[in-house]
Parts: sequence; structure tokens; C-alpha cells
Amino acid sequence: MARLIQPVCRLCRREGIKLFLKGIRCSGDKCAIERRNQPPGMHARRRPKLSDYGLQLREKQKTKRIYGMMEKQFEVFFDRASRAPGSTGEKLIELLERRLDNVVYRLHWVASRNESRQFVTHGHVRVNGRSVNIPSFLVRPGDKVEAVKKEGVAKRVQAVLEMLQDRPAVEWLKLDAAALSAEVLRFPTKADAGLPVEESQIVELYSK
Repeated sequence: MARLIQPVCRLCRREGIKLFLKGIRCSGDKCAIERRNQPPGMHARRRPKLSDYGLQLREKQKTKRIYGMMEKQFEVFFDRASRAPGSTGEKLIELLERRLDNVVYRLHWVASRNESRQFVTHGHVRVNGRSVNIPSFLVRPGDKVEAVKKEGVAKRVQAVLEMLQDRPAVEWLKLDAAALSAEVLRFPTKADAGLPVEESQIVELYSK
């Protein structure tokens, strides 16, 4: 599985917003955006004015980085969204939100999406009673997602749940914190995602 290996704080500085790629650190004073909100690089002291293409590219890059995806995989999701009925941009966000690694992150079982991918690939998640170790697995309404019944996993998840208890619950997922399980109530929407992304710009970019 391909993954990003560069310093993720540089990605936030490049986009000029918090992408919450390092979990709890992003909410504190050590966040790169709080300490040095300028593009990375020796001479990058200001953000240049972008062309229409530049704006579209930045929206795509921002979305890829939020979900921790590589270019080829993101194109596969966009192609699937473009062939589905309805708004392509909204369908893209729906598909990205339905990824199993994102579901684990939205349930606050881990502090970041990078941790959630590791959590899934290590076999700590079951869907409808079956072990699933593919981060891009898409959940559907009615699916039951649960953490495996192992002492180390349970302690880790409970610790993160307590740490993130002030974060709002996700309306399309019904969490049972005691049982470390959740049910998918419905398909997620753009409003559920709450992303600082203009998905229409991504559609325009791929339409060229």
C-alpha cells in the first residue's frame, strides 16, 4: 500500500490551513500553522496569487492530503464518482467518507487518519463479523463496524475516546463506546464531512 512519507506539517503549511494530519498535535501550540504559517521552502515568504488552474489543483491536492491518498488511487475514486448518478463532487466526498480508515477516524478510535490506516491494516477492525484489513473498503448503511476484542486494542481505543470526548459525534454513524462498535446509519453527505474543500473545483480540474 502506497503512503505519504514526507513531513506532514509541510503539507499543512503548503495549503495554508490545518489538515489535522498529526492528530492531537494539530490542536495545540506546536501546530506548524500556529508557529509558522507560510509555505515551506527557504524563499517562500508569501503566497502567490493563483490562476484558475492553480486554485483547482490546490483543492485537489488538499483533498488528497486530508484523506492520505496517492494520485492514482484518488483518480480511481473520482472516476467512480463521475459514473454515479447525481453531483460528481458530492458523490466523491461521499465515497471518500465511506472508506473504512475514515470511518475509524470519524468514530474517534484513533487520533489521525494515518493512525486509522495502520489500525485497519493491522487487522484491528471487523465489518459485519469479518476481519477487514483494507483501508479503502467502502461501508454501507446497515454495516456493523467493531474493533477486535483484544485487551491492548481496547485500551488504546478507550484512551483516544476519552482524549477526544469533546469532539462532536458523527450523525451518520451510531457509536456504542462500551462495546467498541458502531452501525452505519446512512450514506454520508458533504455537510457531514465538514471539509474546507470546494469539490466543484476538483470536478472542473478533471473535466479539462
